[in-house]
Amino acid sequence: MQIAKSLGAEVNCVCHTRNVDLVKSLGADRVFDYSREDFAKSGERYDVIVDTQLNHSLAAYRKALHPKGLLLAIGAGPGSIGRVLPRLLKTIVGARIVGPKTKFFVASVRKEPLMDLKALIEAGKVTPAIDRRYPFSQVPDALKYLAEGHARAKIVISMEPSTPPVS
Repeated sequence: MQIAKSLGAEVNCVCHTRNVDLVKSLGADRVFDYSREDFAKSGERYDVIVDTQLNHSLAAYRKALHPKGLLLAIGAGPGSIGRVLPRLLKTIVGARIVGPKTKFFVASVRKEPLMDLKALIEAGKVTPAIDRRYPFSQVPDALKYLAEGHARAKIVISMEPSTPPVS
């Protein structure tokens, strides 16, 4: 959201009640609390929908997108691979048959985009939002927390200081 805002986009976000203030503080132009309002039924049309959950029907996405709009899927929500994979496959197959135009985003780590992100952070245009920090020894707990869908922002894993060798 913050990167899109820094590029001049108008950004509407969808989140739960507990995250509305956080999302507003990060710069959203409009926030839909999904427990009270469905963005897909708002009557607004979008050029791009970036979705991390894929919890709407393709018909709902088509209705909410401009005719040449794009659904950009960057996840399929929390859950085990057994729950997520069918949602992804249904979207892939359905979008190819009936639309909307859909792309799936998979991050690649390259120096140039990371340097661009660094510049946005240094310019104060992007502020990392951190939900929780875990030491490396608690990676399983962090992954469980993430998979359960509780994370409100990023999860940080830090390397624990190494213990000095015993002499």
